[in-house]
Amino acid sequence: MTETPFAPPHIMRNRFDPVPELARLRAEEPVTRTRTAFGTDAWLVTRYSDVREVLGDTARFSNRVRPPFAPAGVRSGLETESGPAEGRPQPGRPGAGMLLGYDPPDHTRLRRMLTGEFTMRRMRRLQPRIEAIVAEHLQAMEDAGPPADLVKSFALPIPSLVICELLGVPYADRDEFQRRSNDRLNVLLPIETRLQAGEESLAYMAGLVAEQRKKPGDDMIGMLVREHGDELADDELTGIADLLLLAGHETTSNMLGLGTLLLLQNPRELAMVRDGDQVEEAVEELLRYLSIVHTVLPRVAKEDVVLSGQLIKAGEVILCSLPSANRDPALGDDLDRFDLGRDAGPHIAFGHGIHHCLGAPLARMEMRTAFPALLRRFPGLRLAVPLEEVPFRAYSVVYGVESLPVAW
Repeated sequence: MTETPFAPPHIMRNRFDPVPELARLRAEEPVTRTRTAFGTDAWLVTRYSDVREVLGDTARFSNRVRPPFAPAGVRSGLETESGPAEGRPQPGRPGAGMLLGYDPPDHTRLRRMLTGEFTMRRMRRLQPRIEAIVAEHLQAMEDAGPPADLVKSFALPIPSLVICELLGVPYADRDEFQRRSNDRLNVLLPIETRLQAGEESLAYMAGLVAEQRKKPGDDMIGMLVREHGDELADDELTGIADLLLLAGHETTSNMLGLGTLLLLQNPRELAMVRDGDQVEEAVEELLRYLSIVHTVLPRVAKEDVVLSGQLIKAGEVILCSLPSANRDPALGDDLDRFDLGRDAGPHIAFGHGIHHCLGAPLARMEMRTAFPALLRRFPGLRLAVPLEEVPFRAYSVVYGVESLPVAW
């Protein structure tokens, strides 16, 4: 008999839902000790108000923390010999340019260089290209005929192609960077394997950065070289581009796959999205309800703090459960039900505070375009296998489905 791998409750799901234990913790032990998937200790925060407090207060909670899952002897590039670094990660070390691991003022310095590229006004310029990419893949699906794996044919290639074009990454290299992404996010793999995948990803991106230094293109990496080349070290530019590539295709692709599966289980809501009714509301409810990122990057308390009556000491690590927070009854009634009629409100599927997802406008645009187009092209879209046979990404940092066999 194969032993089921240990998984803490904050990364466990029952198809679309967090496990009941997470709701119990939110009600009874909102700040509780937990064991991570790597056997180390952390505080797990499950209530919406507490999660927002942790993510929104950079004075008391730092992102500059050695990953709590790193075994002894493994360095992240975000710490000194004596503890968390006070300055930016040292040039040439892992962690440089990794915005999620920066605190102000260095986070502010780097993020301001990127913010203008992700405004809604800039994103609208991409709308025609996104629509064309979606149409091309839908046509390819129709030409090939059913059945099809919606992940392979639609959910994964669309955001991958969009982010490749935006950054200036050759789409022909997608198989390799997607393989590395899967290895980096799979918490069941040995830490050495995950680190190796990360190093390979950075080496790949460093090569692209070197080429752009010589001849900057019209893409985002080229823009950063032209406009901020004197302010950015090569390792910072490499880290920024690597993060954007990883986040830009992993999150949206999993939302498209898992979101389609959820709509197929809810015909009324599916018809509304297909007919163009409440598409924006549907995307927000899908984001809240699915909350595919289990937790954001761990925080470390910079001083003794109290959350929901629980003392957390300076230096202790904190994990924030986004799925639990987004279903907190404090936000509204019956949040365990998928309902396009509700006001999803200020959900935190994209995080909160200064580390709120930079690419949120792009992800929303891709979903608002892709979901209705898919359902209109294939009004008879249905699962090609029983729901019980759909493989979920049970032990990934980003939740979703491995594949989604469909017919029409």
